[in-house]
Amino acid sequence: HHLGNEDGLYYIAMEFIDGCDVYQALVSYEQLEKTFPYEVAAWIAHEACAGLYYAHTRTHQNGQPLNIIHRDISPQNIQLSKEGDVKIVDFGIAKADQRQNHTQQGIIKGKYSYMSPEQAWGDQIDHRSDIFSLGICLYEMIAGEVLYDAEDGLGLLEQVRLAQIPNLRALHPNLPIDLERIVYRSLNAEPQDRYRDAEEMRKEL
Repeated sequence: HHLGNEDGLYYIAMEFIDGCDVYQALVSYEQLEKTFPYEVAAWIAHEACAGLYYAHTRTHQNGQPLNIIHRDISPQNIQLSKEGDVKIVDFGIAKADQRQNHTQQGIIKGKYSYMSPEQAWGDQIDHRSDIFSLGICLYEMIAGEVLYDAEDGLGLLEQVRLAQIPNLRALHPNLPIDLERIVYRSLNAEPQDRYRDAEEMRKEL
């Protein structure tokens, strides 16, 4: 909401969200030995898509697209308020075309575990990379476990680059077919085979 300087100390005033993030919610369910409800997982992803689409389609005052890409969508960056709101937070490493210092190709930023394959390779990315990352979050809410399980950073990066998605139905035989289809389309290794944009994914959810 505001950036200021008080006696030489810079501060940022941000919205207070009374609740928890998706990661904390998943941990709570695990401790209770309960399965995260499919409907809740789908609703969270549905609302996150709305937030992503809003960010992805922002324009400059002159109408020029800002081409904002979050690049760090993860369960820790999807907040759930006690009122039922779902909010995407922490655009700290987001990329926009208007930024003076562009990220060089080959530079990797973000959490390895939630990167798209193209982001993990250090290739140029677009908004469909965020859709892949959200797909991982949706997968983990349904599966109740992390998608990648390598013990070291290099092994994890290799898994992310390969983007080999396990059989979700083997873990949850009662998973609705439509929800399964949405998960796997969002997690397609090829960007052109994912959803065209977050709004298309939101409508499917």
